[in-house]
Amino acid sequence: MVRFDFLPFLLLLVFVLVLRCFAISTDVSYCDQKTDYDVKVKGVEISPTPVARGQPATFSISATTGDSISGGKLVIEVSYFGWHVHSETHDLCDETSCPVTEGDFVIAHSQVLPVYTPPGSYSLKMTMYDDKQKELMCISFDFKIGFASAFSDS
Repeated sequence: MVRFDFLPFLLLLVFVLVLRCFAISTDVSYCDQKTDYDVKVKGVEISPTPVARGQPATFSISATTGDSISGGKLVIEVSYFGWHVHSETHDLCDETSCPVTEGDFVIAHSQVLPVYTPPGSYSLKMTMYDDKQKELMCISFDFKIGFASAFSDS
């Protein structure tokens, strides 16, 4: 008689459901709707949602490419209620494994926002360039920063 143990299955199911509460998928739009970007975005997950001031936040972008990518950079621009408030540039290979092979890959960017960051609605624009400065992708999405901070429990 074959016996199926439900406890590991139940624990896995609970883990997945709890994880989904902390990583919420968000709507993404391409910067130029008429451009056929080499990198196609499948989705963006933000964890936690809303982002908490003074605590780590992770933005995970699931994407796919038809060509391998040996290197490049990511340019991130953040706006607060339409006002540009922050820009930064990262080496692509610091945010994903390089070389990026043909097919699916994930860009994961983690950052701790300062505790003085104002709560509210933000927009993030991310542009990916290859090592020859060719624009491979440009997306934007909205996210919220909550009132909680690292000092909220004090």
